[in-house]
Amino acid sequence: MCGIAGRILASPGRVGNDLVELMDAQEHRGADSTGFAIYGTPRDEGYVLRGMGFDKTGLDADMERFRDILREHGSDYLEEPVFVTDDNPHYCVRMVISDPRDIAAWIRDADTLTDRFEVQSCGRSLEIVKDIGGAVAVADKHGVRDMVGTHGLGHARLATESSVLPNASHPFWARPFSDVAIVHNGQITDYYSWRERLERKGYRFLTQNDSELIAVWVSDQISQGLTMAQALQKSIPSIDGVFTYMIARPEGIGFAKDRFAMKPLVVIEQAGELAAATEEQAVRRVFSDECDVINYDGPSLTGIWTVGNRRMAA
Repeated sequence: MCGIAGRILASPGRVGNDLVELMDAQEHRGADSTGFAIYGTPRDEGYVLRGMGFDKTGLDADMERFRDILREHGSDYLEEPVFVTDDNPHYCVRMVISDPRDIAAWIRDADTLTDRFEVQSCGRSLEIVKDIGGAVAVADKHGVRDMVGTHGLGHARLATESSVLPNASHPFWARPFSDVAIVHNGQITDYYSWRERLERKGYRFLTQNDSELIAVWVSDQISQGLTMAQALQKSIPSIDGVFTYMIARPEGIGFAKDRFAMKPLVVIEQAGELAAATEEQAVRRVFSDECDVINYDGPSLTGIWTVGNRRMAA
């Protein structure tokens, strides 16, 4: 019963604030955890990382080992890490690093720490913020309302197939592809067979959440030469289940709905801006003036919404 949302602005602005409104309106669909993927102004060099550690008493040791791995791959901090903690055992961190020699090789080694510390997003522009609790609580804790960007995704989670853990929340980063994030409402019934196939190709999954799989599946298809549009279309007959998902990249947001059209998606587009959500009352939090809503209620629908006139690159 999860709720999902997407937002595109005509120019950089407080997209975080709009995503909080979209998700607050849908908190009744799942308040186990809430998450946001924000696309800010792309950096010319360096990557923004968001991460989570699971025992804040080991924070110093975690960061020391993590920095050692960065340096082993020719990278280091460009900005000192900023930490967020509360009464929960886990902690969250934002850092900016110089370019590793090979992102895939670096994240493979960084993932040896995932019993203690997990990288949750990596990008020139992408930042994923997620935590347990409702939209307002997560936003206040992490300063999401003040995050500036051109577009982003949001998710309110009702855990059904996996644990209520902060790192099992959406959005998911398409590990190890930089700047790709996904939110999903539904259930993938052939999750384990697809996961096994992708793991044989060298991909790693850090949760049992089926949404994590979709992000990697689409990105893998693109890495093999498909365009985003082709990968979205191919996902419908290839992945079994009931789903509506949105996947974001620096150029914009794509979506796909399964062949049964079980999971809703409504959209308002106006003056070069867009809001999409599971429920109409959510998008009207952002577009309060009278305007038409597009109800994507048909089966096997896909589409791409771009930021400005950017082309959704292959």
